[in-house]
Amino acid sequence: MQGQIRIYTGKGKGKTTSALGYTVRAVGSGKTVFIGQFLKSGKYSEIAALKQFPDQITVEHYGLGKFVKNRPSPEDVQAGISGYKKIKAVLENGRHDLVVMDEGNIAVKYGIISEQDLLTLFDMKPDHVELVVTGRGASQTVIDRADHVVELNEIKHYFKQGVKARVGIEK
Repeated sequence: MQGQIRIYTGKGKGKTTSALGYTVRAVGSGKTVFIGQFLKSGKYSEIAALKQFPDQITVEHYGLGKFVKNRPSPEDVQAGISGYKKIKAVLENGRHDLVVMDEGNIAVKYGIISEQDLLTLFDMKPDHVELVVTGRGASQTVIDRADHVVELNEIKHYFKQGVKARVGIEK
């Protein structure tokens, strides 16, 4: 099987959820998955569920659990660099069938890793590995290099009416 490079971007909700759908499908077919979450940490119901498959799914967080806007802290940058190095090592060893860089586009957007760093990962991806990168603001160069790109755009969302994220549904 030839692995593809998939990008999920846009201002709408559902980028990470789409990547997690691929994770479930991969695990259901006996494949192994590595998920690196940039700029995120904390307790999410979907991550708790995935951790019930420790032989098939590895999840690591490269964030400090706080919202980053405009300027990441030096600690955010260091966590992201560590994440990049780990993703690179995971691709080099080729033991995972699906590799997810959750919020990888945001890591590039905020200068935590460079666009060239991300493109380097594309170039070194083993043929059998499916690579999924999520996050708003994917650059045109990244979009052009990917095999599959989905832009999610919000038309209407109840969050704007003050409904908070609900455990088991949005978090």
